Amino acid sequence: MVKGVTIQDRVATAILDAAAVLLAGDGEPPSMADVAEAAGVGRATLYRYFPTREALFRALAAVALDSISTLLSAADLDSVPVPEALARVTRACVTVGAQYAVLVGQPKQLSREQVDECVSAPIRRVMQRGHDDGTFRADLSVDELLGLFGGLLHAALLMTRQDGVGVEKASALVASVLLHGASRTAPPPARAPRGQPERRDQDSSGPRH
Repeated sequence: MVKGVTIQDRVATAILDAAAVLLAGDGEPPSMADVAEAAGVGRATLYRYFPTREALFRALAAVALDSISTLLSAADLDSVPVPEALARVTRACVTVGAQYAVLVGQPKQLSREQVDECVSAPIRRVMQRGHDDGTFRADLSVDELLGLFGGLLHAALLMTRQDGVGVEKASALVASVLLHGASRTAPPPARAPRGQPERRDQDSSGPRH
């Protein structure tokens, strides 16, 4: 009996993992036929576990939420400085990889309250703390920081999946770029006074008139 339950769990996990990878790769919900092929099971088997595509993605979103919220809870984000908390958040999201993409790509499968409480709120608290204590630039709002972080996470997921970059390196890159920018100094862009055109630097090698 135990053996049968174990086999069923493995099949269900293989199906959900395959669906997550397909969704993360294309950004569009895959067909049941595509999921069955990617999971290495017959369509009849797939439908025994998940009678409809909606049931499949509802289960997938629930698993993704549980995985990410468990990692974020274990990360103890509020007890460490913002740079370390950011690194831990990034590592958690990159570790679950395709499952993070599921939450982004299938938000309707879960209530907004669930996602906010388990995932969005802990990340927002880190960004708010960094905004308040001066870790981040003052001209960036918390919402802007969250948007930048989401874009960097997406890039990190692509690097791990397509380029074979390790989780630790991808996570470190996200945290480093968000904290320090891509250059050594990363100064904030100069802004011209209101009503005046922005000044463009001239090429130092060219003639000046």
